[in-house]
Amino acid sequence: MKGMRTLRVRSGATLTAALVAGFVHAGAPVPGTEAAGTGVTGPPSAGASPRPGVDLDTVTIPELQARMADGSLTSSALTAAYLRRIRTVDPKINAVLGTDPTALRQAAAGDARRRHGDTRGPLDGIPVLVKDNVNTRGLLTTAGSLALAGSPPDSDAALVTRLRDAGAVILGKTNMTEWADFRADKSTSGWSAVGGQTDNPYVLDRNPCGSSSGSAVAVAASLAQVAIGTETDGSIVCPAGMNGVVGHKPSLGLVSAAGVVPISAEQDTAGPMARNVTDAALTLSVLGDRAGPRTAGPYSGSLRGTRIGLWRLPPLGARTDALMTRTAQKLRAAGAEVVEVALPYQKRIEELEGPALLSEFHRDIDAYLATRDGPRDLAELIAFNRSHPAERTCFAGQEVFEQALAAPPTTDPGHRAARAELNDLARRSIDETMASHRLDAIASPTNPPAWTTDCARGDADSDLASSSTPAAVAGYPSLSVPAGFVHGLPVGLTLMAGDREDAKLLSLGAAVEHRLRAWRAPRYLPSVGPDALR
Repeated sequence: MKGMRTLRVRSGATLTAALVAGFVHAGAPVPGTEAAGTGVTGPPSAGASPRPGVDLDTVTIPELQARMADGSLTSSALTAAYLRRIRTVDPKINAVLGTDPTALRQAAAGDARRRHGDTRGPLDGIPVLVKDNVNTRGLLTTAGSLALAGSPPDSDAALVTRLRDAGAVILGKTNMTEWADFRADKSTSGWSAVGGQTDNPYVLDRNPCGSSSGSAVAVAASLAQVAIGTETDGSIVCPAGMNGVVGHKPSLGLVSAAGVVPISAEQDTAGPMARNVTDAALTLSVLGDRAGPRTAGPYSGSLRGTRIGLWRLPPLGARTDALMTRTAQKLRAAGAEVVEVALPYQKRIEELEGPALLSEFHRDIDAYLATRDGPRDLAELIAFNRSHPAERTCFAGQEVFEQALAAPPTTDPGHRAARAELNDLARRSIDETMASHRLDAIASPTNPPAWTTDCARGDADSDLASSSTPAAVAGYPSLSVPAGFVHGLPVGLTLMAGDREDAKLLSLGAAVEHRLRAWRAPRYLPSVGPDALR
């Protein structure tokens, strides 16, 4: 499932400073640090000698900004390099639906601003890919469905306006699980009628999870510096974990959802996906509301003295659980106290969430469709799918749509009582666990190793367990960072904290990332043995 306003530089300045301070101490590369390898070389400033290029796999936003500031790199050169990489690499993985024909003009405008001393902040000149359910003027926004493929939306989503105002280069749109995996009971993550199947870059016959499949895969394959994903429950963190990148689901309401194809206003949010926590945090500083997350937390790079609760989730498999044991040992060696926890109320939360989302989806998708060309409401959308065979080439069903059409309205007292109970239990599951164990965060495995993609079977191995639900339903922040590999397939570690504790969580996540050092570039293997599933 899945999950968005304008920002001037000053409105994010305090948040940016608060976030970055912890990451530098946590061992993240600092501005001006030389990146290994070659990749991009911009024209030098007058009288300056050319410097080495940057490695697109490892370079961070602060490093890029430092190079653009000293004239050894331009946004135009960086954007051109990413466009070349998309042309070269994307045919293997099918993550990018299309690039923006104005991308190089956007980059040139950023270079001109920089020459005149008018840099707009950390994302100025940085190429960003955007998930296909986020409205972008001039670019198709389809949520993966042919029903919305007729014409682009008339205006940008609020979060895209923020990105443009911050000087980011909108590089293009990424594929996603159609309708954010809220159409059929048996669906296949990463597939849409518009974009086809997106593949996991580590092992190409394995699934990328969803619904922010293309955003995660594109970042893993270094097709953009950062990407935007969306989440209702798991759609940022699961693909982040399964593709070995960082994914942050912000606190509900921190990022505006205006102009994003919805599932439920009670849970939907957009968030950053990146190859490192620093870049994710800097992107959040642009996306986030002016109030920003609370900046509490003495995380200056050390895990010493922190208390982390480990929620193991054994159903994700013995090898994933063994990786969690090794992860806990590494965190303890760095000075963290790691205690085992079990979050309460999960069975009841699972019972309540699906029915609540059905009612909310009917309300919210009808409101969104009224703003677009194509089907005007959910009933017309269901009829469209029945009359278009291309919508049924991977999975045929639309049972979830049909259940939503028949669901009680959100004004129904039964629905309102169920949603109130659902929110209360999800928040208590986190709040009570953190309070009783005096925790700074709760950690759990994000995902099992990726299952084989198979349209006939669907995501048969994706429902073993989910660590995303408590934070997703509560509206609290969660962050997935790479934890390691099982038979060459990435597994993430999800961190959860309390409401609006995004800055604290990102700072802690940077320290965990630095300790685990689990990221490595994908190898695009055609397949691995069947025992890699768990």
